[in-house]
Amino acid sequence: MNFNSLLLQLPEITAVVFAFLYLALAIKQNIVCWSAWILSSCLYTYVMYSAGLYMEALLQIFYVCMGIYGWHQWLNKNSTEQELPVSTWEPVKHVSAVTLIFVLAYASGLLLEKYTAAALPFLDALTTWGAIVTTYMVANKVLENWIYWFVIDSISIYLFISRELYFTALLFFVYLFMIVIGYRAWKQSRVVVND
Repeated sequence: MNFNSLLLQLPEITAVVFAFLYLALAIKQNIVCWSAWILSSCLYTYVMYSAGLYMEALLQIFYVCMGIYGWHQWLNKNSTEQELPVSTWEPVKHVSAVTLIFVLAYASGLLLEKYTAAALPFLDALTTWGAIVTTYMVANKVLENWIYWFVIDSISIYLFISRELYFTALLFFVYLFMIVIGYRAWKQSRVVVND
């Protein structure tokens, strides 16, 4: 790899660094994770658009907004000044979430296939809608977000390799191990059940 090609990959490499930092801090439930998330998402907007992954590029814009929302949710300063606790969802919520992801992914995939030159429109849409739902779960500290991320990131590895985003594919491979650590760490937190 020569200097010029490395320079062209600088936005991706920098985004990877911030994305890694985000997950490492999220595992520890450190609120600063959201600033790394926002910086990574800003860079990835450009990277994904350049790679022809239009849904992923739009997802990054959503991530910036969710970074702000997540920061606010994790602050959750109420009268007792407690932090937002880790919670779990009832099975019916998971069925609804997964159904929503697949319906939106199919509809978006059809639109992308018909009206754009998007690369892998159905996989792009599936990982995007999955990430949107899962990001909401992270912002609200829902334990099962880690399981959703494991599935989404596994699919994303193939998606990124197909678009020659090798640094990002490597990041998502490392994420798979970090996700297991994150799940265990959050599970040890006090868990309450949401209805």
